[in-house]
Amino acid sequence: MLSEKVTCNSHGQDSSYFLGWEEYEKNPYDEFKNPNGIIQMGLAENQLSFDLLQSWLEKNPQAMAFKNYNNQSIFKDLALFQDYHGLPAFKNALVKFMSEIRGGSVSFNPNNLVLTAGATSANETLMFCLANPGDAFLLPTPYYPGFDRDLKWRTGAEIVPIHCSSLNGFRITKSALEDAYKQAQQQNLKVKGVFVTNPSNPLGTSLSLHELDLLVNFISSRNIHLVSDEIYSGTVFSSPSFISIMEVLKNKNLMNTEIAKRVHIVYSLSKDLGLPGFRIGAIYSNDERVVSAATKMSSFGLVSSQTQHLLSEILSNQNFTKTYLSENRRRLKERHEMLVSGLKKSGIGCLPSNSGLFCWVDMRHLLTSNTFEGEMELWKKIVYQVGLNISPGSSCHCSEPGWFRVCFANMSEETLDLAMQRVKSFVELMPKKNNQSCHQKLMNRNSRRTKSLPKWVFELSFHQREIVANER
Repeated sequence: MLSEKVTCNSHGQDSSYFLGWEEYEKNPYDEFKNPNGIIQMGLAENQLSFDLLQSWLEKNPQAMAFKNYNNQSIFKDLALFQDYHGLPAFKNALVKFMSEIRGGSVSFNPNNLVLTAGATSANETLMFCLANPGDAFLLPTPYYPGFDRDLKWRTGAEIVPIHCSSLNGFRITKSALEDAYKQAQQQNLKVKGVFVTNPSNPLGTSLSLHELDLLVNFISSRNIHLVSDEIYSGTVFSSPSFISIMEVLKNKNLMNTEIAKRVHIVYSLSKDLGLPGFRIGAIYSNDERVVSAATKMSSFGLVSSQTQHLLSEILSNQNFTKTYLSENRRRLKERHEMLVSGLKKSGIGCLPSNSGLFCWVDMRHLLTSNTFEGEMELWKKIVYQVGLNISPGSSCHCSEPGWFRVCFANMSEETLDLAMQRVKSFVELMPKKNNQSCHQKLMNRNSRRTKSLPKWVFELSFHQREIVANER
């Protein structure tokens, strides 16, 4: 007999998020070999700054040759057994890089850092440390589809959505938090914490100071944990600037309190440095019990010594990291603007955003019906007819049909331009009468909803968030 895990469907592999990948892999676009293939816009991968990394490696060949600065081989030292605590040189370099991303506003203790094989492993390890099977974490919607796998599949933990609305830019509000907590109680679930991504995947927005204060107050009053996944922290390319949860704790003088012990950060080099294949993840916690348990569990997914050595050499060069972060942000902003302007030419808007490798795209007016069935119908047309793999909002547990995550940093400018041409041709061929009728119905529906929605929906408009950021 096999384990229940073999037949369990909670992995999430049947989500449209992963199904889109499967269709892409059957018919991948190639400029020369398959020019009519599907363009991958469902992969949040940063390929814009590889030349900067390659240039550094060419100038510092000893790092790849596993030699020290005296040209002596260290291959044997790296090849032999290493314990699961990680190389001190790499951990020191990584915490300094994390601090640099945050403008030096906070520092990190390498002794509080646990290395894992990517953020996926970090998130799952934290769930094992913080929750028992059947316990719940509250997650704001929309959220990264992979969390259904990372947080739930092997741990047995449950996810309860914090429903956020487009009417205030999908911002977290006190009422939404309270409603999610009550929903968990009604399901007889013990809430162990709140899990957020900052900046958000899939929204491409960083959390405001107001939201972060709200979260700290909420977990404090409920005596629960807060996990802040900050793997996109180095991708913030425009205002408002990124605020880490650690900064909030510091400014509230909570760093050496019990509350701080219940706040944990997940980080990775997959997005900021564009190195997902290197499998570099980390947990940062002020609770020594969590650090101890997570360190022991990390033995099931270690980062190779060779990888740690190479990355420690790169991250220790502060001239390089400063140049890289600045130039990478500039390139991300430029590519983001290219996607937004390209979609705008087709009459498609995006949620205003300041970070990430994607945009949260509003295609509600293109739906034949304002339902998730209508969303899936449109998604299939975009995948099979337009030849673009994008992620439907329903795969991200969005409560409103018609939103899609569209990635822009994993392709060349020429490929992105071709994708925008395909979108434009598709929209132009759509029946204008039906399109306008659907759009008008959507506007009327939103008008009716506005009159009946509770006050919390309007607590923080995008304009107000900019005021908060400017005041800060």
